[in-house]
Amino acid sequence: MFETLQRSLKLTGIVVGSVLVLTGCSGCIDEAAERDARIMKKARAATGGEMTAEKKDSESGCLKSFFTQSLHHTGEGMRYWYEEAGGFMDITGIPYAQLDCKNCHIQSCDKCHVREEGKQKVLSREKARDMKTCMPCHGREGLTFKFDAAKGQTGVHMAADMACADCHFGDDVHGDGQFRQSMRAPGAVAMTCEKCHVDQVRESPAFDPETAAHAAHGDKLACQACHVSNTTACMNCHFNRFLETGQRKGNFIPMKEWLLLINHEGKVTSGSAMTLVYDQKKFIAYVPYYTHSVMPEGRKCDDCHQNKAVQLLEKGEKVPVMAFRDGKVVPWKGVVPVIPDQLDFVYLDKTDAGWVPLSDDTKETVQFAEYGEPLTPDQLRMLAEDVSE
Repeated sequence: MFETLQRSLKLTGIVVGSVLVLTGCSGCIDEAAERDARIMKKARAATGGEMTAEKKDSESGCLKSFFTQSLHHTGEGMRYWYEEAGGFMDITGIPYAQLDCKNCHIQSCDKCHVREEGKQKVLSREKARDMKTCMPCHGREGLTFKFDAAKGQTGVHMAADMACADCHFGDDVHGDGQFRQSMRAPGAVAMTCEKCHVDQVRESPAFDPETAAHAAHGDKLACQACHVSNTTACMNCHFNRFLETGQRKGNFIPMKEWLLLINHEGKVTSGSAMTLVYDQKKFIAYVPYYTHSVMPEGRKCDDCHQNKAVQLLEKGEKVPVMAFRDGKVVPWKGVVPVIPDQLDFVYLDKTDAGWVPLSDDTKETVQFAEYGEPLTPDQLRMLAEDVSE
């Protein structure tokens, strides 16, 4: 079969176990030849010499040593933060391996690269670049694009007809052979705003360090703190209903009205939160999160400094980030600093009649995942300063 595929697509490659490892996929990206050389170098190192058709033991082959270490294959980030001390498994008691979350993990190249031509299946780099291939697993980004289109606020990259693969290719997709616990671990995702807008890996509008906002904030802020419009969040995941029905749709509440400010790797960046309910128990995870809703111009000063949320926090009052009034969820609008004890989220039960607030007023379990940290008192004081002059 692989020989037929190779002839039909004019590909060169080697067979490792039941996987065709491509060595000549030129055209996927401009740097394909260099990337292929890196892949084959790692593959040869893993097998102790030349790769040949006789090396068919996948336990020692390229797939085992290279792609299977990637987060696309392992899904380790989801498992790690769910099962770690203080994670949601502390409430459910259900191991990650018993949940269907793991079913998104990519077991072979076929998941992204194989398409049907008549009655035949062929390998396709075009399918891997098609955003429709990404969205079934990266559903939150799919929600982002739907929300933005409905509001006429399409992000600058989407408006330019860019696809996921224009930024995420090579090691971002296939891994670099190193096992990591999270996509936020150093080196897990190579692409950054600076790669294009400073280093010009792709020709892009150049970053200007002399603009007022850039000069004022320096290295204190990540780009997305100012250039992401708001955050796509999946709130109040009703885990009991999810387990009973096997369905996500209808068992959580998607929203995109606010953006959280959270610390990550020494900078303030855009963040999100996810709330969950299981057996009347409440849980919230705060994370640094990059929603692909990018504004070409950054925020105005008063979008963050002395905004309504900051004023409430300064007075010691809570910010109703997610409220419930007259039978409807009412989300906060605007930027909210992450001060966990002062952010208020309603927790709801899913009944046959719809969503109703939990009667139990027990405090929720709070997790800071993906190496995120709350803002400090000093940072809150800076946000409370008058910067209008």
